[in-house]
Amino acid sequence: MTNPTSTTPASLGADGAPVRAGRREWTALGVLMLPLLLVSMDVSVLYFAIPSISADLRPSGTQQLWIFDIYGFVLAGLLMTMGSLGDRIGRRRLLLIGAAAFGAASLVAAYADSAATLIAARAVLGIGGATLMPSTMALLRTMFTDPAQRAKAIGLWSGVMTAGIALGSVLSGVLVQWFWWGSVFLVNLPAMALLLVLGPFLLPESRDPAPGRFDWPSVPLSMAAVLPVVYGLKEIPSEGWHVQYVVSVTVGLCFGALFVHRQRTARSPMISPALFAGRGFAPAVVLNLVSSFGMMGSAFFTTQYLQSVLGRSALEASLWALLPSVPIGMAAPLATAAVQKGVDRAYVVTAGFAVAAAGYGLLGLAGTDSLWLVLVAAGVLASGIVVVISQMTDLAIGAAPAERAGSASSLLETGAEFGGALGMAVLGSVGTALYRHQMPDSAPDAARETLGGALAVAARLPGGAGEALTAAAREAFTDGMRGAALAGALVLAGAAVAAATTLRRIKADGTADSAAE
Repeated sequence: MTNPTSTTPASLGADGAPVRAGRREWTALGVLMLPLLLVSMDVSVLYFAIPSISADLRPSGTQQLWIFDIYGFVLAGLLMTMGSLGDRIGRRRLLLIGAAAFGAASLVAAYADSAATLIAARAVLGIGGATLMPSTMALLRTMFTDPAQRAKAIGLWSGVMTAGIALGSVLSGVLVQWFWWGSVFLVNLPAMALLLVLGPFLLPESRDPAPGRFDWPSVPLSMAAVLPVVYGLKEIPSEGWHVQYVVSVTVGLCFGALFVHRQRTARSPMISPALFAGRGFAPAVVLNLVSSFGMMGSAFFTTQYLQSVLGRSALEASLWALLPSVPIGMAAPLATAAVQKGVDRAYVVTAGFAVAAAGYGLLGLAGTDSLWLVLVAAGVLASGIVVVISQMTDLAIGAAPAERAGSASSLLETGAEFGGALGMAVLGSVGTALYRHQMPDSAPDAARETLGGALAVAARLPGGAGEALTAAAREAFTDGMRGAALAGALVLAGAAVAAATTLRRIKADGTADSAAE
């Protein structure tokens, strides 16, 4: 028998206190972790599969780029739409619809017989992912009405989401080595089937009791705002600040202004301005965006460093990259425990940013043969970032009205997408500029553009010349990474100061603390 629909997620007991979650809710959390893990893994799951896909389906260069990018673009573009839709039709219902779509698209992708079919299947996977991510977070608000339990659940949620991105590439390498490329999609099926079977029994239904009419004009406006910005920012690190990418970002920002105007004037907006009534919501969204900036900005360099500077194979590099994820699993629970024992959340978040900045500081000390230093730096940085993400997610969800939990979570995740793309663009551009400055003028043009180009040119040169170019390119890239690390440390140090000042007067539920005024 399924749970009855609840239009008021914040259930209260007879004494007026929130009802504490029991075994059923914690079991349901485990079920919710499966789609979350798979959605985050799908960002990187094609990492090792693409050579086999290219040999089998023979995509053009443009098609290969779309096979990679279409999932993330569709996911980012539809997050706000799906979060608002879940508030209206029910978060559990939307989650189950998304799980069915995600599973069906995974099956089609696994047995795709053309590049066009695979691109279409990846697009549907992005649609399904956009329904799953905000729905899982919104359902946490429904199932865990006790603030302390909700904080623990969100800590686990944050850890699983972060770990999924790292696990995706490793799982891809293992599966492709022993099976065929379609197996990277088939692993989604058991988890989605389990969610479809157990979800109706374990997950409560909840929705906004008075949502108003769905704001259809906001759908294309939101996509027109998000997609050009994300596209431009993702292309800038590798291609440079070319006019088309700057125009793309500018066009997206213009549509963003129109989207904000629509939300402020529409009778039933997709993203209600009431979300920002609580003083904690806006700082949580902004600081979460900055944390994604730091996380993705470092990933742009560390993955290339492990492969192209240290010369590790892609699979070997991804296995080494798993080591920094070990402390990540402890970071969020420790931060949650500290807050629950009375430590001001502002101090915990400030410490998280400070730790992450220290991680960038360690990265700034790396040389061309500093495997362990880079791994330690990545672990320290990621641990600090996860502390911030878990606390800001908890603050945003707690500060948002319960009936708009889906919209709140989708806005938080859209901000994270922007932050990640911005981190790669800004820090990637800093590193690329320093790389080009450090490369000798006598180097071929392709070698002066990127480290990958330099290694490709060096492979065609006779022994001594090739080795000299390789050494120069690796040193130049490491110089660029050090410079970008300094810039990242400064950004996160500034975020630490901002967190200390903006969060100090905000209580756990996102309201102002009058005693601190």
